[in-house]
Amino acid sequence: MTETRHIHIAGAGMAGLSAALQLSLMGEKVTVYEAAPYAGGRCRSYYDRELDCRIDNGNHLVLSGNVALQDYLFLTRANESMTGPNAPLFPFMDLETGERWTLLMNSGRLPWWIFDRKRRVPGTKAKDYFSSLRLLTAGTQDTVASRFKTRATIYRRLWEPLAVSILNTEPESASAQLLRNVLAQTAGAEGKACIPMMPKIGMSESYVMPCLNTLRQHGAEVKFGQRLRRLITDATVVKGLDFGGAPVEIAPHDWVILAVPPWVARGLVPGLTTPEDYRSIINVHYRVEAPPNPAGFTGIVGGLAEWIFVKPGVVSVTISAAERYEEQQQETWALYVWRNIAKLYDLDPQRIPPWRVVHEKRATIAATPQQNALRPRAYIDWKNLALAGDWTNTGLPCTIESAIRSGIKAAQVVLRWV
Repeated sequence: MTETRHIHIAGAGMAGLSAALQLSLMGEKVTVYEAAPYAGGRCRSYYDRELDCRIDNGNHLVLSGNVALQDYLFLTRANESMTGPNAPLFPFMDLETGERWTLLMNSGRLPWWIFDRKRRVPGTKAKDYFSSLRLLTAGTQDTVASRFKTRATIYRRLWEPLAVSILNTEPESASAQLLRNVLAQTAGAEGKACIPMMPKIGMSESYVMPCLNTLRQHGAEVKFGQRLRRLITDATVVKGLDFGGAPVEIAPHDWVILAVPPWVARGLVPGLTTPEDYRSIINVHYRVEAPPNPAGFTGIVGGLAEWIFVKPGVVSVTISAAERYEEQQQETWALYVWRNIAKLYDLDPQRIPPWRVVHEKRATIAATPQQNALRPRAYIDWKNLALAGDWTNTGLPCTIESAIRSGIKAAQVVLRWV
């Protein structure tokens, strides 16, 4: 009789949860260790005392074409926890001109919507949309800005804000290949792969709690307050895990998956090379009621933020690649962003409601060609160690889809060694 092996996963963010889900559903014995008192990493919800309401840690817009996420929701029975429009539509406003429009794609593979001026970006022509085809021939060192005419209206009103929000990196430095890979999975597939999706209640209720329940139902154990301090190793074999107490022994047939941030993984694994350049994200939450819109969000052109999200009693704003702007006090960020919101919803720019600024200085790795080349594979030639995380080599920038895909890749590495 074959002895049951034990899979130890360090990190209960989306990557760690994804790996644990795959392995526990395959009947593996799984234990997840998380340093924080909660799971989900940056994809979680919590009660904010100052706002006196529950908010999401950040804003994550996902699309129906994110297949790894769709599978994750299906396996955790969280499909019905998501909401959004029933069509691939994206409302925008240009804060400089005051123009408003809705980019409305058709659901099929042929993008006939670009020939309807009511469905496309104002000031653009159908032929302008074919400029994205230049991404297909992008080389490993090409940047987003190098593949487009940056003075064109379609670049300013569509490609630039999309690139910044998807890659969390300024287009002048961001990898054109990473943007191409995202668009290939969504806009390049068919219109119905571009339907926006958001949690009905919060990210924890959709991405975290259903997965934790599924893991427990399949016998997996999740331990919080467990910060991995050291790998006990012999050459390229993990022998134990040091959490500050009695070491956890790793038997010869057991496996370890590190689903931790890159700077943590680099400190744990001798000789590991990871990306070291990061980009920040600023999210600003306001306790205010705003008029509903059919999508639940609005894209902003010419403002500080890229997206404004409307939730019951809360309006949230995301500023990607915040290094593009000078460092500001939180009060200044709140004031500047509120002016954008007030213009969008015709509110008083001087009457700022209660607010909360969440500044994540190392939100993602920089999605540059140079940093992308440093992303390691899930399997790094250790006998019983695999890596997971949106910063690993998934072919995508640091997104929820990338994190879930990385967990799947790490689980596949383990499952190959039965």
